[in-house]
Amino acid sequence: MNFYYDPLNSLCKSVTGACGAGEELQLNIFVLKGEVQELSSELDCLAPNQNAYLLLCKDGESKTAYPMTKTAYGWNISLKINQTGLYYYNFSFENGGFINRNYRHTGEYAEYDGNSFLLTVYAKSYKTPEWFKGGVMYQIFPDRFCRQGTMPDIKGRIFREDWGGLPIYRPNEHGKVLNNDFFGGNFKGVQSKLPYLKELGVTVIYFNPVFEAASNHRYDTSDYMKIDPALGSKEDFEELVKAAENQGIRVILDGVFNHTGDDSVYFNKYGKYPSLGAFQSKDSPYYTWYDFQEFPNRYSSWWGIDILPELNETSEEYQNFIFGDDGVLKNWLNSGIGGYRLDVADELPDFFLKKLRKAVKDKDKNAIIIGEVWEDASDKIAYSKRREYLQGYELDSVMNYPLKDAIIHYVTTENTCELSRTIRLLLDHYPKQTVDCLMNILGTHDTPRILTVLGGKICYNKDEMASEKALLSVKEKESAIKKLKMAALLQFTLPGVPCVYYGDENGMEGHIDPFCRKCFDWEHLNQDLIGYYQKLGEVRARFKNIFKKGTFKEIISKNGLILYKRTEKNKSVYVFVNNSNESKLLQFEGKFKEYLSENIFENQFEIKPYEFGIFSKIT
Repeated sequence: MNFYYDPLNSLCKSVTGACGAGEELQLNIFVLKGEVQELSSELDCLAPNQNAYLLLCKDGESKTAYPMTKTAYGWNISLKINQTGLYYYNFSFENGGFINRNYRHTGEYAEYDGNSFLLTVYAKSYKTPEWFKGGVMYQIFPDRFCRQGTMPDIKGRIFREDWGGLPIYRPNEHGKVLNNDFFGGNFKGVQSKLPYLKELGVTVIYFNPVFEAASNHRYDTSDYMKIDPALGSKEDFEELVKAAENQGIRVILDGVFNHTGDDSVYFNKYGKYPSLGAFQSKDSPYYTWYDFQEFPNRYSSWWGIDILPELNETSEEYQNFIFGDDGVLKNWLNSGIGGYRLDVADELPDFFLKKLRKAVKDKDKNAIIIGEVWEDASDKIAYSKRREYLQGYELDSVMNYPLKDAIIHYVTTENTCELSRTIRLLLDHYPKQTVDCLMNILGTHDTPRILTVLGGKICYNKDEMASEKALLSVKEKESAIKKLKMAALLQFTLPGVPCVYYGDENGMEGHIDPFCRKCFDWEHLNQDLIGYYQKLGEVRARFKNIFKKGTFKEIISKNGLILYKRTEKNKSVYVFVNNSNESKLLQFEGKFKEYLSENIFENQFEIKPYEFGIFSKIT
């Protein structure tokens, strides 16, 4: 007998992806007469002659066998799970044998009890912000995007007059990289570029940290309640937020709540602030914020980096400072921002994230909360504990690193398997309302520039990364841009919200930090690549409802070709990438328009080698 079970097929599993607590869920196994790739109502099925069981357990518990009902096509079971959490399941037969999860995330018969399917059950009340869905994000590293006017003279900082120069990357005489060279990017500069962002189709600006800090990356917060003076004033920030909103663009901020800088109001290791810091005295109002092993010189710090003392999330004083009515979260929501991206979410305990969500949503139920999580966020284990990010009480969304890696793998190898598997995994594991908010990235401030990655440039140390050797030749860059266009099409059309790292649309290059954080070169614009990103933004806006909440269906994924459709109600768009050296012929009934080339085709469409596009039916 040929058994068929696919959790992404609604005929097999009535709810795609995670399900709500108390929601009715139906599971069906089919017995087919012949081998098939996809189930349809026209297929011949067989009535089973043995009993089957659903094997189900909550994470950390033993499986229970639930008898399934025999049907004319196989077996069926209907159930409701009332408690949120992670559940694992597969199927067994009374005469032996199991249906387990295979690599492609579909059911496969085996004689042994193997890999289980994952089912996330989330709170019935779980909702994610509608305004965020269907849009386009743009990530800005504030010091390096655009400068307007002059930067104030701030003690301890090196002000760089050479916009676009190489950031300082070598350690000083004490062996430390201070990251204290500033190029002067500021809010006035960003505001001046709002028309540019609008043309790209941007609806959300995500800023790396903007609060006062000693470094140019500002992940070493000095004062959560103050804008860094190099960026402008709080009034400048609020003016930018308002001007952006007038262009249909919301602003979200980086929330760095796991650690502060040692040079801060709260720790005050160097005595630069008038406050009594935790490093200075046990009588400090901030003493409970930190974990000292041996006061004052031995304390917990992020990854052992002593300039980043870790915060004690159990401290009531610290929690009140972050979550209170006059606290950090609500203070900046009062300035009109649309939400937060949470730095190192893995290091923020579940209880802290739950309180954070409550504080944010109490102030603005439509504010977005995005976590920095690099793996599958549904079953992530961090510090020996299974996390609860997507069960309805913590995050709305996460940074989609698994998809980033899968897209890069496909574009560089021409193999569709990993991309197809990753898409299926995310759709099966995540709530639909999370999927629609996923932050789809190709690169960030923490990764090499996507063009450098796709160009295949390898450097073995930072001196090499700083040299001419690290740059792509003209021919290498042309090839990398072609691959980037493929990757960006996938980024913009797969479920979730694309996030463009500033300058990627202009072909910026660079290896890891700080070379991926260079200044935007406004004097040399790659109009072809920028125009391509603008076109992607236009197509996304044209079919906003489809990209906002439409379903995903893979049609072809083999021999370098991937073809899928996004559907909302009765409207669909098709996306194809032929990452192979062979032409492919697609058969479609009707008249269609391809939106990157503006070409019209009818009934059939030849896809040439390494061609890609997006089309929909017009008659």
